[in-house]
Amino acid sequence: MKVKLLRYTEDAELLCGTAALTSTKRGSPSQFFEEMDSEKAKRIIRRVTGYGHTSVIEHACFTFSIEGVSRAMTHQLIRHRIASYTQQSQRYVTYNTLENYVTPPSIRDNKEAKKLFDETLAKISEVYQKLLRMNIPKEDARFILPNAAKTNIIVTMNARELRHFFNLRCCMRAQWEIREVAIEMLRQVKKVAPALFENAGPSCVELGYCPEGKMKPPECNIEEIKKRFRNL
Repeated sequence: MKVKLLRYTEDAELLCGTAALTSTKRGSPSQFFEEMDSEKAKRIIRRVTGYGHTSVIEHACFTFSIEGVSRAMTHQLIRHRIASYTQQSQRYVTYNTLENYVTPPSIRDNKEAKKLFDETLAKISEVYQKLLRMNIPKEDARFILPNAAKTNIIVTMNARELRHFFNLRCCMRAQWEIREVAIEMLRQVKKVAPALFENAGPSCVELGYCPEGKMKPPECNIEEIKKRFRNL
């Protein structure tokens, strides 16, 4: 798995600070932007997002390359609909070795389960290749491929949607693979736009309590989680 921030809005915090002033002050956005500096932008963003007025941070966008993840993971990812996606197509890319699949840690660490998993994937790959040799189109042969099949995807989200994504997918209840991806995405955006993502992370980091109710994992310690994400 590899996550890389490819591009992001230049002067993202200055732009979002400008948007916040445009909403509440007399004057023009161009004037506000010219007069904006980094510290002023950070103060404005903290104040405005603290009120829950997060629409102003939609003006900042971030584009990631997410590589070597499973189709199971990307099926979850694309449920976040306020985003743009371009995914590697199974109509063009073939799968022929065990290196083309993601193995969950619970299976990897269980010798018997790993053996069964690998044997099944090897058989799937064998049948898939036979179908191709029978001149079955890739778009039809791919029907036999499992959720474990690796894929690459480019994702673009605005800062507001990213914060919502982090609320849900950095949570201990999120599936392990998308949680690892989300945490790495958060780590990278905090480096380039710290004010926009200052308190980002699972919902408990912002709320101070777990909203999952009875579904809260027993191993969750909210204070430890809050400390971890604030120091990410």
